[in-house]
Amino acid sequence: MKLKDVVRITSSRDAFDVLLPLFDTDTIGLREDFFLLLLNRANYVLGWFKLSSGGTVGTVVDPKLVFMLALKTNACSIILCHNHPSGNLNPSEPDKSITSKIKKGADLLEIRLYDHLIISPGGGYYSFADEGIL
Repeated sequence: MKLKDVVRITSSRDAFDVLLPLFDTDTIGLREDFFLLLLNRANYVLGWFKLSSGGTVGTVVDPKLVFMLALKTNACSIILCHNHPSGNLNPSEPDKSITSKIKKGADLLEIRLYDHLIISPGGGYYSFADEGIL
């Protein structure tokens, strides 16, 4: 990776700018996809991983896979991200539940859950961190 290719995350907007291009523009309005962004101690992006693809109303996220990837990459922080094909940016109860579950696990492993973004097909986003619910 070249120095000019290294991205530092300092805000939800930075994370959004890195994550949005990972979504397929042909399917972002059809199905939910879930991504994990891995960061080092200084919040530079180590990499990303597509955790799952689902249907029109949900997708499955395995917390064990999240933490296996974070530990294998020696990530100090992680960012969760998925899309809502409907365009509704409000988090659902399952969104809140999986975020809470992953935050508890991250805290035990001394990995910071930096944020969880919900992206819409129209290009907007919702940040759990910005809304103070992390």
